[in-house]
Amino acid sequence: MYGFDPIYLIILGGCMLLSLLASGYVKLAFKRGQNVPIRSGRTGAEIARMILRDQDITDVEVVEHQGFLSDHYHPKKKTLNLSPDVYHGQNAAAAGVAAHEVGHALQHAQGDITMWGRSILVYPAYFGSMFAPYLVMAGIFMAAGHALVEGSGAYYVAVSGVALFAVSTLCAIIIVFNEFNASSRARVALVRLGVIDRGTEEATVRTVLNAAGMTYLAAAVAALAQLLYWAWRAGLIGGNRR
Repeated sequence: MYGFDPIYLIILGGCMLLSLLASGYVKLAFKRGQNVPIRSGRTGAEIARMILRDQDITDVEVVEHQGFLSDHYHPKKKTLNLSPDVYHGQNAAAAGVAAHEVGHALQHAQGDITMWGRSILVYPAYFGSMFAPYLVMAGIFMAAGHALVEGSGAYYVAVSGVALFAVSTLCAIIIVFNEFNASSRARVALVRLGVIDRGTEEATVRTVLNAAGMTYLAAAVAALAQLLYWAWRAGLIGGNRR
């Protein structure tokens, strides 16, 4: 039970590979999307402001934010932060990403449950992902390498670690639904307002947004895999307790 567990190293390696593949895919999709100009000729910033006006949202500011694919919506400051490539871009990739971030602003304005859950759980989830493994391992060490006995102090220490990791995993899953919902809102708005056509432009936007969603899906899968591992180490599954 002590030292590095080869099973965990395999899981960790698989999670890292999945994350790298998802990250590489979204960068490739974005670069390809930049090569598809939109006929409306609008920039990402113009598109974002257009959708916000259409939805009667007047308290969200669209600003330029440095960094590649650093685009995000800040719910507390109510700012839509777009990277230079998106802010000034007149292509399908820029249109999709800008509209996606507006989708988050719409979620916030309409009290979307996934936006609410994401905001509530993000800090506990960060805390859980950082400290949960140490709590589980502490419980195992307290049991002196033996099976954890239900009701013992060591058992409850380990279980508290698993519970923290469960919060982190739940947050990751909620984020997946939150991101895909924002992307769905983006595609609908872009087509309805005539910003993109229903042919190549819409297909490219869909590809870019789906690729971006895959990064969050990969993170959720990784979180779930690690949750199951630590639950097994704590004896909650697999019969490693008595």
